[in-house]
Amino acid sequence: MAHPSDPGLAGAAHYPHQVGIDAYGNGGFRFADLSHRGSLLCLPSGMQGWAVTGAAEVTLESLAPVLEIADSIDVLLIGLGSDIAAIDPAIRQAFRERQVIIETVNTGSAVRTYNVLLAEQRAVAAAFIAVENAR
Repeated sequence: MAHPSDPGLAGAAHYPHQVGIDAYGNGGFRFADLSHRGSLLCLPSGMQGWAVTGAAEVTLESLAPVLEIADSIDVLLIGLGSDIAAIDPAIRQAFRERQVIIETVNTGSAVRTYNVLLAEQRAVAAAFIAVENAR
């Protein structure tokens, strides 16, 4: 398996288990004794790089890997970076049709909520935009 922090693997980096996030900031995340630079999707099938760098890039297309597994989750947390921004209403509608609740907050809040829901063994997925400064 390639190391998840390899910058050439934006969408291909994959860790085969869904795990909690140990730390975030400095443009990436730490989990399972690994460092990942860039944004991150946390799915029931594992952790993978996400080529999104800002809230404007959160689209149905960029969230396609999550929509594909929507029947296996109840909640999708979207960490929008340092601030909160509006997302396309079509995204909410597409997930609502699959009975998935979407919460959009800053990345720090999304990471903390994700860790709690994962520890509670809830059916959760997350899409985190990497940030430089942890809050």
